[in-house]
Order: sequence, then structure tokens, then C-alpha cells
Amino acid sequence: MVVNGDKIVFPGGGTHFHYGADKYIAHLANMLNFKNNILNNEGNIRTVFDVGCGVVSFGGYLLSSDIIAMSLAPNDVHQNQIQFALERGIPAYLGVLGTKRLPYPSRSFEFAHCSRCRIDWLQRDGILLLELDRLLRPGGYFAYSSPEAYAQDEVDLRIWKEMSALVERMCWKIAAKRNQTVIWVKPLTNDCYMKREPGTRPPLCRSDDDPDAVWGVPMEACITPYSEQTQRDGGSGLAPWPSRLITPPPRLADLGISKDMFEKDMEIWRQRVENYWSLFSAKIRPNTLRNLMDMNANMGSFAAALKDEPVWVMNVVPEDGPNTLKIIYDRGLIGTMHDWCEAFSTYPRTYDLLHAWTVFSDIEKKGCSAEDLLIEMDRILRPNGFVIVRDRRPVIEFVKKYLTALHWESVAVVDAESNSDLEDREVILLIQKQMWLIDGSTKESA
Repeated sequence: MVVNGDKIVFPGGGTHFHYGADKYIAHLANMLNFKNNILNNEGNIRTVFDVGCGVVSFGGYLLSSDIIAMSLAPNDVHQNQIQFALERGIPAYLGVLGTKRLPYPSRSFEFAHCSRCRIDWLQRDGILLLELDRLLRPGGYFAYSSPEAYAQDEVDLRIWKEMSALVERMCWKIAAKRNQTVIWVKPLTNDCYMKREPGTRPPLCRSDDDPDAVWGVPMEACITPYSEQTQRDGGSGLAPWPSRLITPPPRLADLGISKDMFEKDMEIWRQRVENYWSLFSAKIRPNTLRNLMDMNANMGSFAAALKDEPVWVMNVVPEDGPNTLKIIYDRGLIGTMHDWCEAFSTYPRTYDLLHAWTVFSDIEKKGCSAEDLLIEMDRILRPNGFVIVRDRRPVIEFVKKYLTALHWESVAVVDAESNSDLEDREVILLIQKQMWLIDGSTKESA
């Protein structure tokens, strides 16, 4: 990044993208012989996982190719890189590859990327690489750009040999290798796993292991085999993007959701989002909404209804509800799992709009503090940002009591769709956070 007057400019270079991230991305596509050197491969690559992402130039430059990346980095010696990313309006998450599974279901990403990410992939029997394997779809790619990939000295050569042996035992194949970059591809079926010699390590995970259970679940140094349906289909069975967004994915059956239920959910949220935007129309200025969060995303239809808007949505699925996050990823969207009794893993003032559908009712049942949730929402919401609370009337009345203390302003309160039970009828409260100073005074934004 470069200071230019009163702004910080991100030219897209860095420690590895010497000629810019856009040219580097085209180089990866060229290595894989993708049409016109476009990495989305005609819609077949949509969700990307960028680990050790820095200031997220890689994920940022993918957006123009209709690819959305979940960019992950810790709060480490580089300090606030994820905050920079979110300030740039690029999806990012504060996290670390450590001892627990990352909060994403199995088979979430078509492409994973590590460029000088300083991760020791060989530690603990390759457990971190096996976590990456869990997250990759059948036929998914892992692009690894690092000195070890071209082994110029004794240490790099040793690491390269050990890593090559590990991925070979994992049944990954080299799809392309050029200069400092190697791209491995994951198998489409379980066939290779079944042909390994008995006792080969890493082993396959136990048959009772749920690869989609992620909240607080320890990583294990084992290979996640595919389901019977994936084995039969010879892949994920997903439509290319953008058809993927509205096509019922095969994993709906895991949750007992029918095609009709899926399509009805899409139509309901299309109408709801239209209603939100009409209510907000007098308040929303051009180019002021970019980072959105759906705090109880269900199947991601709120985000799907915003496809043509210049925004991205972090879809959050409660850790104790149906695991619909895999449906969200199968639709070509991104998100994470979370317990709203805890703080969300992000910096302050990083989202422009929060959508809270029945979130307060849900944490009330768990005995958590609704006041603490309001404070957490205020922490992650930008000044002049918006909140949509869609919940029962008693919840709306509760939230309204705290508007003055939070320096939030009510924009509108309207009844939602009619229900037979008046007490449980959903009400919509639209809120805008005000710009205010440390002495408690408020001021209008320019």
C-alpha cells in the first residue's frame, strides 16, 4: 500500500504480485488453460478461499471475474490487514488456522490460494493441509506460490519433497507448475482413496465424523471422503455461476428441504428486500452500502435478492440451528457460523448494514443478554450505517428503548406479513446509526 496525499492506495502488488494481482490471477488461469485467461472458468469457479491474505488484493481483483473470495488472516505481526480489507469493501474474516476447524462446511470452495502465507503445512502430520482438503470441493484447486515450489536451496528442497509426498498420499495431483507456483487438484471421487495401501497416512476420517460440524470442533489429521451422492455424481453437481444462485443444490436433501421450499424462500425474500429498499430509499445515498451482514441467513435468500446491487453479504448461520451454511456456499455465496452470545470476529466499524431477522428472539431463548448483542451490533456497524430488525413486536419495543443511548435513529416501523397470532407477528424496525463525538454530542455527516 502507498500513501498518496490523504488516501492510502493499494496498487495490487505486494511481496509476490510483482506485476499486480490482476496479472497474477490471469497467470493462474493461463496455467490451467482456462478460456481467455479468466479464473472463473466460465462460471465453474465461484467461491475461493485465500489464506494468509494480507490486504486482500487477490480477493479484491477476483471480484471483476464474478468470483467471491473468503479472505482469512489473523491479527498478527502485520496487525490490521483484515481491517484494511473491509475498509476497501472486500470480503474478509479475522481468523487463524490453528487447532479448531474453520467455521465453514466441507466442500465450500472451488479454489484455495496461499501466496507466501507463512503457514507450515507439514506440521502435526499435515493437519492444516487436511483442513484445506476438507474445505475444497471435488476437483477443487490449491494454488501454492512460495519459494518451496521451486526449491532453490536445501531447506526449500526438503520442504518441497515432504509436501509433495504428503499431497500424493492425499490423492492430489499436480494440475500445473510454473516458476514459483504449483497448482494441485483434488480428486473428483473416492476411487483413489480406496486404492491406497492399507495403513497409508493420513487415514480416512471415521465414518461417524460429520465434516460439516465446525463450531468448536478440533481439526483431525484425516482425509474427508465424499458422500455417496457425490461419489455417484462424480463431483458436486452444482450449476455454473450465476445459474448456481437460483438452482436448488443437491445438498438440500441433507436438510430435508424440497425444491418447492427453496424456491418459495427465494420469492419471499425477494419481496422482503424490495420492501426494505423502498422504505430506505430516502436515506440511502449512492455508493454508501458495500459490506452487509445477514445475522441469521437461513439459506442465503436475502443475499441472493441483492445479486444486482453493488454489495456483498456476510451470511451468518447460528451454530445451534440447521446447518444451512453449506447451502449458502453451494449457491455461490459466502458466510460463516457464529454464536450471537459471543463477539463476532471482526474489527469495529466494518459493516454498513446489519440484517437481524429473529436474532433477538433466538438469543432470548438461550438466556443471553440482548443488551450485549445491541452493543456488539453497534461495535461492528459503521457511523451512518443501517440496521434492519425483523422480529416479534415485544422485541421491537425492547430495541426502541435503547435507541437514544446508542445514538441510533428510527427510520421506520412497519408491520411485516400478517400472521394469525398478533403477538408473534413480525414487525420491521429500520434504524440508522448517527455520527457522534466522544463528548456525547452528535453531528451530521457531510
